Amino acid sequence: MKILIIFTFLISFLFINFKNVNSSEKNYFNEAVSFFEKKNFEKAKFKFEQDIVFNPKNHQSYLYLAKIFNEQKNVEQEESNLNTVILIHPQNEEATLALAKLNLKKSNFSETQKLINKFKKICKIDCTKSLSVEKDLKNSLNK
Repeated sequence: MKILIIFTFLISFLFINFKNVNSSEKNYFNEAVSFFEKKNFEKAKFKFEQDIVFNPKNHQSYLYLAKIFNEQKNVEQEESNLNTVILIHPQNEEATLALAKLNLKKSNFSETQKLINKFKKICKIDCTKSLSVEKDLKNSLNK
């Protein structure tokens, strides 16, 4: 009888702790977004990285990290995170367009054109966003 009570107690304890871990995973992302909106990028970066530890397929955390690295002018990390977003979620319009802009800055015109074409195929929300990148690409090619 004692064993049954102890076993029930342990199962209950583990279930409650598992539930708390699950809710803390969501809190990392929400806290990170809050820090990001307040432009506290270092704390936001830390929280997004914590979220990725618990949820490595959360493409939104990688996208926010790319935005942080863009603000910090860290092109290498920005590109790495944008590529991860596209790897996890190939239809992500925002990451595709951001990567096209990044490639344009790096004068990688062929890759920029591929990404613009991809954006046009996957675009469902604001498809005019690619026009400015396309215009900049044409201007760069005409120089």
